[in-house]
Amino acid sequence: MSLFNAINISATNLEAQTIRLNTVSSNLANANSVSGSEADTYKPLEPLFAPMLNQAQMGMSNEGAGVKVTAVMESNEPANKEYMPGHPLADEEGFIYTPAVDQAQEAAHMMDASQAYKSSVEAINTTKALIMRTLTIGR
Repeated sequence: MSLFNAINISATNLEAQTIRLNTVSSNLANANSVSGSEADTYKPLEPLFAPMLNQAQMGMSNEGAGVKVTAVMESNEPANKEYMPGHPLADEEGFIYTPAVDQAQEAAHMMDASQAYKSSVEAINTTKALIMRTLTIGR
């Protein structure tokens, strides 16, 4: 594995964690939104990650190639239903609907994604320093 490959692998994680942070931000921004029907309620988002195996899949190498986001899925959790007959968005039966967003869990996801992002930046910086040191060998 070349040092440049290490940078590329870390870069794939930066991209994946950026998508993860964006989905968490969207979930938190919509956590308190209200709608008049379950169908119109915001559905929390969750990115699906998969390894990028390229040559490793074909048996040519046992080194990985990073990570990718294969999809951003909507949650299947039912919306929270609350009886509020006076609310302007209440349905005919007096119910409003809010997304099934667990704000504490989303905050934990945000901290995890942030730490993974920082770790990848550190890996890139360390690899860059190794490349620079390698270039000075023999001088």
